[in-house]
Amino acid sequence: MLTSLVRAASVVACLLVLLGWALFAYDETKSASDLTRDELSGRAVAQQVDPSPDQERRREAAHSKTHEAIDDANDVLLKPFAGVADTSHSRWVRRTVPAVLALLVYGLAVAFALRFMQGRASRPGSRPSYR
Repeated sequence: MLTSLVRAASVVACLLVLLGWALFAYDETKSASDLTRDELSGRAVAQQVDPSPDQERRREAAHSKTHEAIDDANDVLLKPFAGVADTSHSRWVRRTVPAVLALLVYGLAVAFALRFMQGRASRPGSRPSYR
């Protein structure tokens, strides 16, 4: 029961991270020239993993409610990994590196931990073999 719940939460987290990155990539490729023009004029919409309150307000104004809800979920899921790529000058690096790290943790690490716990639980009282 608990394993199923954790596995489902892991899948949802990974899907949100992937969807958030896909929306970022779509926005970037769709409006590359507009974004460059807005950056030069100081009106760029924040595409950071951990935006400031002012950047968050600009992003909310530019996106639909659904898109913003996905962005907000992404902000929470990627926040632990945001500092890894903060110094990069590339928006793609600042979004992709935390997304990949989140997928590794929320997907692979959680799956590994669940599989390990399930294997330990199926043999109560038995000691692991180190052969």
